[in-house]
Amino acid sequence: MTTDATYVIAGASLAGAKAAEALREEGFDGQVILIGEETERPYERPPLSKDYMLGKADRETIYVHPEGWYAEHDVDLRLGAPVTGVDPGAHRVSLADGTSLRYTKLLLATGSSPRRLPVPGADQDGVLYLRSVQDSDRIKEAFGTAARVAVIGGGWIGLETAAAARAAGVEVTVLEAAELPLLRVLGRQVAQVFADLHRNQGVDLRGGVGVREITSQNGTATGVRLADNSFVQADAIIVGVGITPNVGLAAAAGLDTDNGIKVGAQLRSSNPDIYAAGDVANAFHPLLGRHVRVEHWANALNQPAVAAKAMLGQEAAYDLVPYFFTDQYDLGMEYAGYVGPDSYREVVFRGHPDQGEFIAFWLGHEGQVLAGMNVNVWDVNDAIQALVRSGRAVDTGALSDEATPLESLA
Repeated sequence: MTTDATYVIAGASLAGAKAAEALREEGFDGQVILIGEETERPYERPPLSKDYMLGKADRETIYVHPEGWYAEHDVDLRLGAPVTGVDPGAHRVSLADGTSLRYTKLLLATGSSPRRLPVPGADQDGVLYLRSVQDSDRIKEAFGTAARVAVIGGGWIGLETAAAARAAGVEVTVLEAAELPLLRVLGRQVAQVFADLHRNQGVDLRGGVGVREITSQNGTATGVRLADNSFVQADAIIVGVGITPNVGLAAAAGLDTDNGIKVGAQLRSSNPDIYAAGDVANAFHPLLGRHVRVEHWANALNQPAVAAKAMLGQEAAYDLVPYFFTDQYDLGMEYAGYVGPDSYREVVFRGHPDQGEFIAFWLGHEGQVLAGMNVNVWDVNDAIQALVRSGRAVDTGALSDEATPLESLA
């Protein structure tokens, strides 16, 4: 494919880097410009709260491509000067360094940002968030000097960070607004598994609490004052209260946004020459029959290939079953599917939740498998995804029976 077209990718993230890779693999030989805010070349984020934070992986392992890959594949990688504006009419983007570039097609892979804690004192030194590799470095450094850490938020990031802190020998208190961590995501039965896991590892896990303020001395955080006026002392405070999609560029450019950039199954936005992928994309999912925004690694890894094909005029649609994973202490887990709060009928278990080896299935109101989570049980996720994709009602007795092959139910 010989062309003088210019494809610009805003966001030198995993999604952005994989989009550049996919364009070259599809034979596009026009100009590819990958623009990022950070000065680091594109890297993957899961290790930041897992092996990299734990010191089990060195820095070089987190990068999407070797350093020389971009030059070798004629990808113009521009770091440290993000896209600050999009003019769809002129097909131009503006950069923070004052330059302006014309594009033929544009992919927005602008990701998301951590939600800030809206309480007094939250801007003190020692209040840490996790999004970038520099954030992970700061948290690792804090683990080396702190005796006590408070984690505000019992979501995936909060729990993975708590596990890393305990592995480093730090005392940890997790403060969660809901009664249980992950309650809204997993429901009571499975959320209790994660609560018990952390308590058994010595974490002081407190549910149903509100944060009133971050206390400090000489500009450095010293602890957390709770809504009931109790106090949690801490040498460092890690905040994980969710993320917000970075839709500012898209909204200012007049694109449709709603909990992200609204795109179709082809990842095309309301402007035919602008696409979105990764955390920022609220994409129509053909299997689920609705728009969903998935804040996990698999989307950032796999969506860009579809976006690249669509940008090149090929038929493509993103319909992979949503997938994510976590590692905490001796618990490894994979989750496939999508379940909204209160959108399922029941949870069916196969195996032994009390022993930490099981599969949980979320069943819809017609008895179909909406999602499945395998915990310390391996080589079953493909079968779980097949069950989700089938959309058929499943006999709960067979689903819970470990002697019945999952493949036979799909």
